[in-house]
Amino acid sequence: MTESTARLVGAKPIEVVVMNTLTVNLHLMLTSFYRPKHKQNKIIIESGAFPSDQYAVASHAKWHGYDPKEVVLEWSPRSNEDRLYYEDLEKLMSDNQGEVSLILLGNVNYRTGQAFPLQKIAKLAHENEAHLGVDLAHGAGNLELKLHEDKVDFAVWCSYKYLNGGPGALGGCFVHEKFAERFDLPRFEGWWGHDKVKRFLMEPQFSPMKGAEGWQLSNPPILPMATLRASMEIFDEVGMAMLRKKSEQLTGYFEFLLHNLNVKGLRILTPSKVDERGCALSLAFGQSGKSLMEKLNSEGVKCDYREPGVLRFAPVPLYNSFRDVFELGEILKKYVG
Repeated sequence: MTESTARLVGAKPIEVVVMNTLTVNLHLMLTSFYRPKHKQNKIIIESGAFPSDQYAVASHAKWHGYDPKEVVLEWSPRSNEDRLYYEDLEKLMSDNQGEVSLILLGNVNYRTGQAFPLQKIAKLAHENEAHLGVDLAHGAGNLELKLHEDKVDFAVWCSYKYLNGGPGALGGCFVHEKFAERFDLPRFEGWWGHDKVKRFLMEPQFSPMKGAEGWQLSNPPILPMATLRASMEIFDEVGMAMLRKKSEQLTGYFEFLLHNLNVKGLRILTPSKVDERGCALSLAFGQSGKSLMEKLNSEGVKCDYREPGVLRFAPVPLYNSFRDVFELGEILKKYVG
């Protein structure tokens, strides 16, 4: 499982571990990597980040005695736009020079589907003596990731979306190799993260394993691990490069069909550039969004709804076909064409 997980996210085996669920892992990582000191106490998140991420950073700010309204900054879109621009993140860092401790982003924004340039953002963070953490909930199994090469400091993800692990499946965690022996980093300690060689000596002093495994707390549940392993074997067999190639074609075909519908008032929130999105397109239908989703469900179409009026369609390359996308276009014609 470890080597498969490392291949999936572009990491070394020592940098990954399968454990817990996404938000639990995020809290564990924030404990180690949000280390505010003096003026350098601010956290940058993207505007419209998934609520769990917002709750997590706010709670850690409060834990350290800060008001989240003062230390949590948002990288926001420009007026009347939905996408975020790297240049605006640069300006936000410049405007808060020496005060940012951590950047935490969903590498694919859950609502708009915009994917962010992790390597550039990691460089920006490190030039300003800050850490970069990434929520890969919509990235793992969707994009070709290179976490080690991009020099991301830490990342967390779930496996019940693109990784097909099933509800409640175990999440994953990445910690860059440069922290593999940083045993001075504060962390919550647990028996399962103790040095394997000495684990059953039952020593009172915690001695963490090297790498991401040193952040483990408890032994993993076997059945969820088995279902995830079955999924990971399929990813290994097919390979993310092939999946990503088909993903770009499926999503591009869906975008082509949408443009031909000529729906008045329809906005595609997701960028058109393939390197700025995964397989999903987010469509804004305004007040008719929720009723449209109900009609599509009655036709057997499964999509996500996000307030206000946004429907997310994800032609997943592992099991969706071009015929599926074509039929979706025909169904949409009935209701919005």
